[in-house]
Amino acid sequence: MNLLSDIKRGILAENPTFRLVLGMCPTLATTTSLENAIGMGLATTFVLCGSNAAISAIRHVVPKQIRIPCFIVVIATFVTIIDLLMKAYLPALADKLGIYVPLIVVNCIVFARAEAFASKNGVGRSLADGLGMGLGFTLALSLIASVREILATGAVTVWGDLRLALPFSPSIILFILPAGGFLTLGLLLGAINHISARRAEKAGRPSPAPLRLDCRSCTICSLGK
Repeated sequence: MNLLSDIKRGILAENPTFRLVLGMCPTLATTTSLENAIGMGLATTFVLCGSNAAISAIRHVVPKQIRIPCFIVVIATFVTIIDLLMKAYLPALADKLGIYVPLIVVNCIVFARAEAFASKNGVGRSLADGLGMGLGFTLALSLIASVREILATGAVTVWGDLRLALPFSPSIILFILPAGGFLTLGLLLGAINHISARRAEKAGRPSPAPLRLDCRSCTICSLGK
């Protein structure tokens, strides 16, 4: 039951994009099409699952003083694996995502889960946490990409030549441009926060407060203090 809760938490309650607002660089840069969003999300999920499991397995043998470099080496290993696999078997997608696949190494979602969860819990729960966070990230990217692509082109590129088209095209090109990424993300965040507040109000609960699990709680910046 704990494993299922760990998975569900990353998808809903602590969604890395809509609740923790982490990983904004790939979120804004790779959501110009649904295909790119799915590819980026699944690549990040692979790294999250692999690095979480590996870091959890070695957490008792890594000295606390050098845990950060060790975590980065582990994460970089899994990023290299998925980067090579994508270049070998999905070269077109790898070309579209470009530098953003190697940059998963510095994605704060991956490192945050390694530091906040995998280094403190067993392999099973850490793997479930990575899967939940990865799926939550993938779903968030897919939603943002779908909105942007539909409003810009009237269709979504699911994968390769598979496209789902609307009977009409809004043709609002702004949404496929960089500014459209910020606009779409802001509108979706506002809508989700509004829905959460209304649901809490109907249930007689206070509005949900921001989660203190994002960059404000990161330990890296405090290492030199």
